[in-house]
Amino acid sequence: LALLSGATSAFLPATTPFAHRSNAAAALRMSTEAPEAPAEEEVKNKNVAQTEDTSREKVMTFSYDMSMEEKYEKPTYPGTGNGMSGDAGEYDIIVIGSGMGGLTCGALSAKYGSKVLVLESHIKVGGSAHTFSRMHNGGKYSFEVGPSIFEGLDRPSLNPLRMVFDILEETMPVETYKGLGFWTPEGYWRFPIGTAKGFEELLMEQCGEDGPKAIREWNALRDRLKTLGGSTQAVALLNLRQDAGFLSTTAGALPFVATNPDVFLDLPLTFDDLSKTVDEIVTVPFVRNFIDCMCIFCGFPAKGAMTAHILYILERFFEESAAFSVPIGGTSQLGETIQRGLEKFGGKLQLNAHVDEILVENGRAVGVRLKNGNVVKARKAVVSNATPFNTVKMMPEKEGEPKKLTEWREDLGTLPRHGAISHLFLGVDAEGLDLSHLDDPAHLIVQDWSRSMQDSQNLCSFFIPSLLDKSVCPEGKHVIHVYSSGGEPYEPWEKLTPGTEEYEEYKKERVEVLFKAVERAIPDIRDRLEFTIIGSPLAHEAFLRRDRGTYGMAWAAGTSAPQAGILGKFLPFPFPNLKTPVDGLLRCGDSCFPGIGTPSAAASGAIAANTMTHVDNHLQLLKEASKKDPMYKFLDPGFMGDLYKPLVQGFTPSAELRTERFASGAGVAPVDYTALNAERNAAAAGPKEEAASQ
Repeated sequence: LALLSGATSAFLPATTPFAHRSNAAAALRMSTEAPEAPAEEEVKNKNVAQTEDTSREKVMTFSYDMSMEEKYEKPTYPGTGNGMSGDAGEYDIIVIGSGMGGLTCGALSAKYGSKVLVLESHIKVGGSAHTFSRMHNGGKYSFEVGPSIFEGLDRPSLNPLRMVFDILEETMPVETYKGLGFWTPEGYWRFPIGTAKGFEELLMEQCGEDGPKAIREWNALRDRLKTLGGSTQAVALLNLRQDAGFLSTTAGALPFVATNPDVFLDLPLTFDDLSKTVDEIVTVPFVRNFIDCMCIFCGFPAKGAMTAHILYILERFFEESAAFSVPIGGTSQLGETIQRGLEKFGGKLQLNAHVDEILVENGRAVGVRLKNGNVVKARKAVVSNATPFNTVKMMPEKEGEPKKLTEWREDLGTLPRHGAISHLFLGVDAEGLDLSHLDDPAHLIVQDWSRSMQDSQNLCSFFIPSLLDKSVCPEGKHVIHVYSSGGEPYEPWEKLTPGTEEYEEYKKERVEVLFKAVERAIPDIRDRLEFTIIGSPLAHEAFLRRDRGTYGMAWAAGTSAPQAGILGKFLPFPFPNLKTPVDGLLRCGDSCFPGIGTPSAAASGAIAANTMTHVDNHLQLLKEASKKDPMYKFLDPGFMGDLYKPLVQGFTPSAELRTERFASGAGVAPVDYTALNAERNAAAAGPKEEAASQ
């Protein structure tokens, strides 16, 4: 996986069956409406219709054309900022967005020595992983707005997010728990992590006479994917980069490849639809249901999910040390931890600074124009951590622009996406409340196994962080965040005006299923309410800066996404390239490999940062990281990395990312950006000091 995914030119834009907008639109717009209906309305009708009668076997995606002018004005919300901050200036690298991908890219780039600016449109850092607070009767209640289930943050682990913390030498206190609660049509059951025996006992308990068969099939699935799973400790996502330097940074995996040559045969399987393998091996309904539920965090059930999404679960969730984590102080601590690393290495974060346009001159990204009119220049690169749908908005079409840029914008603007999310935030009086039957703060609720896991009225989750973190609410209270799966249709919402009676009634109607989900665990929840906040897709869009409130890009596994590059010709690679047709413009975040989720987004940011630096810097970072804990020893490519380095170092970073144009070939030294920036700062300070003395 590492060897191919980092290959030279592996992700360069290439012509594929999906590379042209006409074909992409045909694939995305699966409408059954009358042919005379306008294309935009045809798509929207399909978006809504697919949610009205969902089935288990149906893969749901939503489609929009970002080139279409929006008919409805987006509402603004207090507490999201006006985007009017941000100073003019010049930096090596500008990162747009402070989600896990953007922050990681910025922090590691700063550690590599670049002068970095991270621009965030919101007034809070963290993207989807931020926290908001509500004062009530003199008490402060804090809620997370996005992800809530994290594994591997309590210790050095294979979680890329934890690796980034350790590389930046930053810590984040957590409390841990050892299971995930499920409320299903059959009743309540608990998935225990950190114990293979405990899971087998669960299978025997839930599957009745099929228990032994369920265990055999589950173990057969693990055996089938064992080689791919083992590769996660042969090379890490943080070893990857997108140029010739990958040969050096991933060379430490060669012994594993030599002893497990079948890993090459399984490479297509890594990116392929997981359900193909599951259908061959697993027949017991309970096991199939469990797999679908564990995959849904990537947006799809097994049908539509990459096989790679379950590898970490199969390999790591059954180790004794496995545990879920609750960040003390809320999920905002994820972003704030990386922010400390960014600033420690000289990087800068600017909040409430909305980017209106990415500036392109002579085919190269040279900076950004902010909403307040200020221009910030980028000497080396601009990296967009925004969704592809928000990114293309920042790149208006220009007369005479290259055809490849036009095609890229149209391809990304019409990518399928997951639907929106609805939220329910509850402040609860806990006096006399017995929650001893809840072993864990995180729970999934399924109404009907015959309906789609993507159906927002069928699957949801609730999270009670105050069970473990007493800092998020007053004593004697609890906070509960309930949220739907990412399948809420946006169209019924966009015509409504926040604050109107119609809007408020529709909010109550759509979140009733969320209330009922919590009632399964706390029957008198409505009687205990201190206050309720309903977050609609409109609010989700505004507060999380996600176009139409989307959960993320939704290219189902099994075929290559548009703009997947050369790799997409040989493997079913379901992500657009992190590189773009514009020199010096990269992307990172959950629309890039390896996908949705805070660990994956962080990994994408690391890959982008690695790609922008010389291979010498990358190797040094890997060697340094490998000494921080025995778990990380495999990060160091060792002598094999040094052996390959002379062959590739002259080609890193790739030509379009070089500002100091140096000759290609072996023996080329890395640019010392730390020294360059020190010289620039000294030169700029000299005239000012002279003027002050006079």
